Amino acid sequence: MVTSNPQKGNLLIAEPAIIGDVSFNRSIVLLADHTQEGSIGFILNKPLDYTINDLIPDLDVNFKVYNGGPVEQDNLYFIHKIPHLIPDSIEISLGIYWGGDFTKVAELIKDNTIKETDIRFFLGYSGWSEHQLENELKASSWVVTENIYKKNIIEKDYESFWKEKMIELGGEYSIWSNAPEHPSYN
Repeated sequence: MVTSNPQKGNLLIAEPAIIGDVSFNRSIVLLADHTQEGSIGFILNKPLDYTINDLIPDLDVNFKVYNGGPVEQDNLYFIHKIPHLIPDSIEISLGIYWGGDFTKVAELIKDNTIKETDIRFFLGYSGWSEHQLENELKASSWVVTENIYKKNIIEKDYESFWKEKMIELGGEYSIWSNAPEHPSYN
């Protein structure tokens, strides 16, 4: 369901008109926080060429790492759906949590308690200062929708996610679902 009032836990879907924006072209962002002071989110569908093992050699798993956004790309962030296992987690909404005790996360990964379908790692985040997101919404850079996937959004296939959302939005958006990512390659 499309909404014009963004809230923590909503999805921001990049409008087709945002083509050319290196950070957000065809992005879907989970809004992790939204207040009068600003907003924070994580791009869900932009995997990097790294695994968690590449960044932290002690963690011998090949969990994908995603580009969370253009801010603080030298910091590792994570969202998950297992707050009962990770102390100090902050609820985003609908069974999705942000952060927590990373030492505990590392222990749980090493003993195979955490699976890749439980957690998603990001380098960086997407951030908006006061009124910035609202201004981008007025400029039609984003469509705001509810997160119909709830905590299962972590398991969502990143490759077809944006296209799938364009088809769901219907109308003029469905035309964009089959457009090449780089129109100049046509």
